[in-house]
Amino acid sequence: MADGFEDRCIISGIGQSEVGRRMTRGVLALTLDACLEAIGDAGLTPAEIDGVISWPGAVSRAEGLAPPGPGSSGPGPHAVMDALRLQTNWHYGGPETPGMLASVIQGCMAVASGMCRHVLVYRALNEDTAWRESTERVATDAGGVTGIMQWILPFGAFSGPNWMSLYARRHMHEYGTTREQLAQISLNARRNAALNPKAVLTKPLTLDDYLSAPMISDPLCLYDCDIAIDGATAVVISDAAYAPDTPNQPIHFEAVGSALHGRASWDQWEDMTTTAAMSAGSHLWSRTDLKPADVDCAQLYDGFTVLTLYWLEGLQFCGKGESGAFVEGGERISLTGELPLATSGGQLSAGRLHSFGHLYEACLQLRGSAGERQVPGAKVVAVSAGAGPLASCLLLRT
Repeated sequence: MADGFEDRCIISGIGQSEVGRRMTRGVLALTLDACLEAIGDAGLTPAEIDGVISWPGAVSRAEGLAPPGPGSSGPGPHAVMDALRLQTNWHYGGPETPGMLASVIQGCMAVASGMCRHVLVYRALNEDTAWRESTERVATDAGGVTGIMQWILPFGAFSGPNWMSLYARRHMHEYGTTREQLAQISLNARRNAALNPKAVLTKPLTLDDYLSAPMISDPLCLYDCDIAIDGATAVVISDAAYAPDTPNQPIHFEAVGSALHGRASWDQWEDMTTTAAMSAGSHLWSRTDLKPADVDCAQLYDGFTVLTLYWLEGLQFCGKGESGAFVEGGERISLTGELPLATSGGQLSAGRLHSFGHLYEACLQLRGSAGERQVPGAKVVAVSAGAGPLASCLLLRT
């Protein structure tokens, strides 16, 4: 392929805070832990960081496309810049982007354009703590219901499981996808989480456990849904010229995908058997000579099990409607399979870090530092984020 902006960028450093439920430390403290670890991992000091980017920035509600719940935004760039006394040439944080990994793509563009040399990109959440606190309060004012929620809340579509269950049911109707096939995504994640010291859920999970679990929003049960946690992840994106000076294996960007070729809507999507994963995935493959068969493992967005199916199809690891059969039995997506998925345990078992957990795991795999869950010889890793109209993806390599 012709030279793209991806060739001018590397991930030079990675960092992740303590991750867990019912954390006693505040989200800013967790964020700073991750950021300082990433900066140090890159062999840099805060004084050398000249860009800061996060998603979705310091917002309490991202109107229209993705109204996050309590604790889903974390501290914005201003708070991090002030706490670390950073002097930046560019900073950004905003919700109306192609999902979480758009912040990484923006960091790449800031570096590739010459605006910055070292950009700190982070994602922080304290959803577990915030949700627990919010449930202790009684909401009496409905005047704040705006954006998409004013249209879907009257029908009981309060949150993600309600929305995604419609996508799941449609996929089942059109292609014969079964709950037993969805279960393999959860079972695989749990097996991998048992090998991850930071994972929140590590107790063995069986197919019987899955099928007998409480139904949340038919056909999605408890184990189809990811788990809210507190934690933060950060990476440093640097000019590729810095690669020889990094103390650790630099991670190269092969291609990115961010296209949205459908309506920017959760409930008015033209084809309920697909999402923006299809257009973002096609966009990614248009920017590289590599093919899906070249990918050694994939860290695919699994906020709900069905979303992994959509990303398998969107990134062309299988044909449209074939993802259920692709994961059936679980062997193909296991650590020893054709395409290992969610090697950290993903959002379903390691905890919801909104794809930045997947990004962190991808870097560990490419460094050969994933311990017992290491995929031998991993040289190319795909990472994806988002659902509905929010979708972004990366192809990373050593």
